[in-house]
Parts: sequence; structure tokens; C-alpha cells
Amino acid sequence: MTTGVNVNEQHQTLGKSSDAIAIVGIGCRFPGGSLSPSTFWDFLMRRGSGICEIPSDRWSLEAFHDDDPTALGKARTRWGGFLNDIRGFDPSFFRLSPREANTMDPQQRMLLMLAYEAAQDAGLTLRALKRANTGVFVGVSVSDYGALQRQQRATDELYAGTGTALCINANRVSHRFDLTGPSFAVDTACSSSLVAVNAACESLILGSSDIALAGGVNALLDPAAFIVFDKAGMLSPTGTISTFDVAANGYVRGEGCGVIVLRRLSDALAAGNRIYVVIRATNVNQDGHTTTLTAPNPAQQIAMLEELCARGGVTPSEVDYVEAHGTGTPVGDPIEAGSIGHVFGQTRRDGKVWIGSVKPNIGHLEAAAGISGLIKTALSVHHRTVPPNRNFKAPNPRIP
Repeated sequence: MTTGVNVNEQHQTLGKSSDAIAIVGIGCRFPGGSLSPSTFWDFLMRRGSGICEIPSDRWSLEAFHDDDPTALGKARTRWGGFLNDIRGFDPSFFRLSPREANTMDPQQRMLLMLAYEAAQDAGLTLRALKRANTGVFVGVSVSDYGALQRQQRATDELYAGTGTALCINANRVSHRFDLTGPSFAVDTACSSSLVAVNAACESLILGSSDIALAGGVNALLDPAAFIVFDKAGMLSPTGTISTFDVAANGYVRGEGCGVIVLRRLSDALAAGNRIYVVIRATNVNQDGHTTTLTAPNPAQQIAMLEELCARGGVTPSEVDYVEAHGTGTPVGDPIEAGSIGHVFGQTRRDGKVWIGSVKPNIGHLEAAAGISGLIKTALSVHHRTVPPNRNFKAPNPRIP
């Protein structure tokens, strides 16, 4: 799946303001101790890293690690992008019983907290969200917590079903805050949160929502997926993501959550909201048939980016920065960089188009990967600065 979001800071000059969407609030929890937009920005500017050895409170590294790539049931990798505290949650604040909160996937808990914090950042009260037609759109792909619960003996726990169902990740927010707009979860793997943002923008343009909470979440609680991805040769054996660099040897899995508050630009301006950035257009397509199910298709990447520019009413040469997927893989990086260069680089007579990726800082957050990159981009436009790329020293020679 290929996704794109075209953003701009000069919101007063946009021609089709009815189709322009403003990001007015941000909430985030990312590896490296980033608990707010301001701390995340400081973290990025100092080239911070949230990647560490797998914490002992998740699972036994000794039991599931082996340097031998052929070892059964074990992975070579011993690293990930982990949150400092994935358990902290105040059920009484959200009017939940401790019993129900204990059965809830930590992903649901994070979304509740971050939706609230994003609304606070936007200067919106819960009453304002309730009065408006507020939709909730969440990217989420897996529930490690649910998998672990199913491995235990059968239980008569009253809340077990709703505690781990993927659809409830969005519905939980709508239910707790009494929001009556559209509410659903999106699973398109690594593009889940950007597809959720696309759905949120479409809902605002069509009028089915007046305010939208959009984001993604991922929690790493089970070693099984680490083993699967490692056996497929996707994970970095050194625990380092080196996007677009000659040293790129795979990605590192990460966890976290990001939520943004979206409004139609006209509504945001009328309400006097602080606007981080304006979304001119979004676009989604699929690779179609490729050599393997996971292989990217540069032709479709190019087509998506060109259509995105057309929808946003900008020429490719006007684009100054592209936040890439940038997984740090030897095959994927050249294809993506080549597609970006084809669309945004070849038409430029002077100046440069900058490209980057947040993954070397926090890991590949999978279902929350897109929202982490979008939040980084929104903050970059807001601060008029592009943060430096971590672990970039020498370009991959396969990049044209």
C-alpha cells in the first residue's frame, strides 16, 4: 500500500479551502521518552534514539534470542523501539473499573490517553468534541495482548472480548468521550495510520465529521512477530536503522501511539485554532501484482505521488521536503528514493528536495509508522526546520 499526505503552511493562500484540512492538535507517545509534541521535537533535533535492547519486563531475551539465523523459534535481533512505560494508566480518570482496564489491550489505553491529550493540545474540551460531530479513525494491525491472553486458560472474564478486539480501539475512544461521528479501525499493515488519516480527511470533506481524531498505535508484547520478521530477513541484525545509507541492513520494530485533531481549514480559522499545518490532499493506491506480495512497485509509487500533487494543486518542483517510509532496507530504500527523485527531483532546475525518515530515531512503528512521520512533518513545517537524519553518513550506491 502506498500513501501520501501533501502539507503546506501558507493556509491563507490556498485556493480550495473547502477541501483543505488543518491539523490543530497533536498527542504522542514515542520511544526515547517523547511524551508530547514539544519533547518529540527536541528529541528529533538532537538526533535522539529510542532504540534499546528488549526490556526484561516484556519477555526473556535469553529464551528467544540466538545469533544463529537457523535456530528454531528464536530471532537474531535483540533490539526494538520501546516506550518507557506501557502500563501506566488511570482507569478512574476515564470512568473505567480497574477490572475492565486490566483486560484492555495497552493499545486501547494509549489511544484514550492520547486522544485526550491531542484534544487538550488543540484547546478543545471534551464537551466541545461531544457537541461536534467528531469521528475517530485509528490505524491498528495486531493485538499482541490478545494473543497472549488466548494462550492462557479459558476464562469467564466479562470484558475479555472487547478488551482485545481491534475494532474497539476506535470505538473505545468514541464510547468513553461520547462521540457520535464515524468510528472505525483500519488495518493496512504499515500504512494503517496514514490510511486512517485519509479516511478522516474524506469524512471532513464530505461532512460526515466536523472534527476528526486520527492516528495509529502499536504495542510490542509478544516475541512471535520478532521471530517471523527476522526469519524473513527484514530486521536489522545490528539493531540500527540506516535509512538511505550504504549501511542499511533492515529495520528495527518499534511501538508507540500518535493522535492528531483535524478540522476543515475554514472551521479552524473561524474558531481561531492554532494550526500546525494544512493538509492540501491525501492519496492512497496499491502496488498491484509484483514479484512478491511485499515487493514495492516504483511505477505505482510514482503514480501516487504525481496524483497527490495534482490533487493538492502544487507542482512537484514546489515541494521542499518529503518524509519517506524509509525502512532502512537495501532493496526498499533505493526504490523509494528513486520514486521520490523521479517525481520531485528531475523537474528542479535549482535548489534541492530534502528527504528523511523518522524510523532511525524510534524504529518502525508498523501500524503507527505513518502517523509518527506525519507528526514529524507537521512539527517540521510548524518550526520551519527539517530535523537531521540519524545514522545517515554515506548514501546507498544503489540510489541514483
